[in-house]
Amino acid sequence: MAARPETARKILLYWMDAAVILLGVMFVVITLVHLVDGRISTLHAAVVLTCLLAFFSLFPSLLRDAYDVRPRPTPKLVLAGLSAAVAVSLVPRQPLEGVPSWLEIGVLWLSIAALYLPLAMTLCLGVVVVGLASGYVMAVTGAPWYGVLVPETLSAVALTAAMLVWRWIWWMIRDAHDGKEAKARLAVSEERLRFARDLHDLLGHSLSVITLKSELAAKLATKDAGRSAAEMAQVHRLAGESLAEVQQAVHGYQTLDLDEELAGARVALEAAGARCLIDARADGLSPAARTLLAWVVREGTTNVLKHSAATRCAITIDGGVLEMLNDGVDERPSDPGSGLRGLSERLATAGGSFSAQPTPAGEFLLRAAVPA
Repeated sequence: MAARPETARKILLYWMDAAVILLGVMFVVITLVHLVDGRISTLHAAVVLTCLLAFFSLFPSLLRDAYDVRPRPTPKLVLAGLSAAVAVSLVPRQPLEGVPSWLEIGVLWLSIAALYLPLAMTLCLGVVVVGLASGYVMAVTGAPWYGVLVPETLSAVALTAAMLVWRWIWWMIRDAHDGKEAKARLAVSEERLRFARDLHDLLGHSLSVITLKSELAAKLATKDAGRSAAEMAQVHRLAGESLAEVQQAVHGYQTLDLDEELAGARVALEAAGARCLIDARADGLSPAARTLLAWVVREGTTNVLKHSAATRCAITIDGGVLEMLNDGVDERPSDPGSGLRGLSERLATAGGSFSAQPTPAGEFLLRAAVPA
């Protein structure tokens, strides 16, 4: 599931890159049109094109630096701002009709600066940038204030807000994914702790007594052989009882309840963000067959949580056949894990069958059949 948020991040960043490249090409074309029409000189056009190239080259790097965290302003940000300021300062006195204003370059820099600054500082910077740039353009071109200041203010607000919202969306995707992974890891850790606690409760006291009696028997071996033998007999009895307790605990751990495992699978998968659909008809199965299918459900659920990016998992049981189908197949080739190999061996020993592989439809199917 780790690939899902990274894919979302790439989509968001590449979409912005494409929009910025398109805008950069547009301003280059506008500059060349001004040059061809004689509105600006060749030197003028060369300076503007250099500033545009510097600004739009720095933009993707600035965006990526500020996408995961809010960094401090960097020299790259200042250099991009100077490039934008020079480009705006060279606005021709006779702008073209029906094309974006060169002030959009300053607005675009303001939107990327907002990713580096607190909101209050962004508002102050926006007032300064829009005010100075609009005033300069009005002085150079003679355009009325409402034809420059109003549209540029609205553009600055909209573009800056869009940039902040775009990054906020990525943060939400990342945090949600991290939370789901943490829930899945917590479920596995709780199960391990439960089993460790059961073993400790069973063996802690018995092994302590066995240790003490063994030490006592060793000390009595040369002094009182009869008592030493009695102590070792008690050690033998306690060891046998402890072994029986461990076997009982392990047997109870291995004798899983199918209904409980299905309910646990639903909780674990939904906690990890995958919709779980269960259709189980297993009333006629023997206890041994139900236990085998419960193991398949447990191991299959673990496999989905650890090795897939599933958003949907369907579990169906019809008689002695269980199928788990999920849409989070990993495209990277990999060998079956020890859990699936052990499950296959367990089912083969019981006279059943097992398979786990991608389907032609791009999903992953785990199938197990047990004797009814």
